[in-house]
Amino acid sequence: MSQRTDMGASAELNPLEIGPATEDDLAEIVRILNYTIVNSMASFAARPTSVAERRSWFEQFSSTGPYRLLVARRGDAVLGYACSQPYRDHEAFQETVEVSIALDVSCRGQGVGTLLYRELFACLAGEPVHVVLAGIALPNDASVALHRKFGFTEVGTFREYAIKNGQYISSLWVQRVLPPADQGR
Repeated sequence: MSQRTDMGASAELNPLEIGPATEDDLAEIVRILNYTIVNSMASFAARPTSVAERRSWFEQFSSTGPYRLLVARRGDAVLGYACSQPYRDHEAFQETVEVSIALDVSCRGQGVGTLLYRELFACLAGEPVHVVLAGIALPNDASVALHRKFGFTEVGTFREYAIKNGQYISSLWVQRVLPPADQGR
């Protein structure tokens, strides 16, 4: 599944495309992730990562099934990614996925996150997924608003449960219960 969307005047030459990530996208995904690691508390990682370190994470995704990794591209540039991955490695959570999203700083607030999540949820339709979870490091008003837009409800907040660069971090946990696959999504 791939979606093309035009955004802005430069989009006439290079339309925005949403589709499955390929191995060629991994370096750009790592670049976006590293910017977030260095410049915000949205990622709990304390140091930048490398393509080699992220390869096993990348290999968990498929073009079918509940574990997906999508990217937004304009030409050769990756503008962001969204993924659904196992919540925990225990069979009791086989119908639960955790989602996350990250955008290049240059395209935040332009609807790219909405397009990525719309496509991700379209991919999850018909998959054996009952609950979708997300943990949002606070403060992050944009991410909270995006998840609310997609029907997530607040479950609770872990207060000051992590530490990065000498600062305590709290996370808001949200969930979305999906209808059974045979009822459509």
